Amino acid sequence: MSLPGGPVGVFDSGVGGLTVVAEIRRRMPAQDILYFGDTARVPYGNKSPETVRRYSLEIGRFLVDQGVSFLVVACNTSSAVALDALEGAVPVPVLGMIGPGARAAAGATANGKVGMVGTRATVASGSYARAIREIRPDIEVFSRACPLFVPLVEEGWSDGPVALQVAHRYLDGLLKTGVDTLILGCTHYPVLIPVLRQVAGPGVKLISSAESAAEALNALLPAAPREEGTIGRLTCYVTDSGTHFTEIAQRILGEPLGELIAVEEERLVIP
Repeated sequence: MSLPGGPVGVFDSGVGGLTVVAEIRRRMPAQDILYFGDTARVPYGNKSPETVRRYSLEIGRFLVDQGVSFLVVACNTSSAVALDALEGAVPVPVLGMIGPGARAAAGATANGKVGMVGTRATVASGSYARAIREIRPDIEVFSRACPLFVPLVEEGWSDGPVALQVAHRYLDGLLKTGVDTLILGCTHYPVLIPVLRQVAGPGVKLISSAESAAEALNALLPAAPREEGTIGRLTCYVTDSGTHFTEIAQRILGEPLGELIAVEEERLVIP
């Protein structure tokens, strides 16, 4: 497989996948990126696998039509249920979240007890547990669905007493299992890291699938052939531009958003 030289396509159900974009830009600042946030249909975690596969294929093909030569599935739900379908449907390399996150967790745990928090669909798929046990069969994996985390991030409520109360409700029981490592199995969740650290305590390592995926991509792609100091172009597509996407996106990225393009859902339908 030849390595691509064009823009990298990154997609997620909403704004959360920009945590992956931010990590890519830290490691590969000259890389051009096309980001797609399916803001009209977020969240994916409470939808059927068939629906998530359809949405993922629509977006994957759309990004390929825009000229991307590598596709990052910055959505753990899509990675869990649609990665194989995408790999068979698009003519470019595809990177998901599960493998990189599982490898990072397997290497980080000291006591062999790993927790994973994600959407209902990701947890139900069992994808992280399978991937971790393929690396280290001795590891125990404890999973918990946290469906309110995504809307908290999408609404900009990622800190404060509401987020803290929800995090306690989801994590307190999971932490009683003795996990020393916790996978944030949704790319929205790194936005909640200050709250999650407060709940989990210093003895639990937090594994961001966004960081793990960006490191994997950096290992796969050569540096973009640009002059030193050049910053790659970031273009964002959304299916609903009426949300406060820009405000939250700039908070995640730590930089101005750049070009934002609204895409009608009708353009995504596969004939």
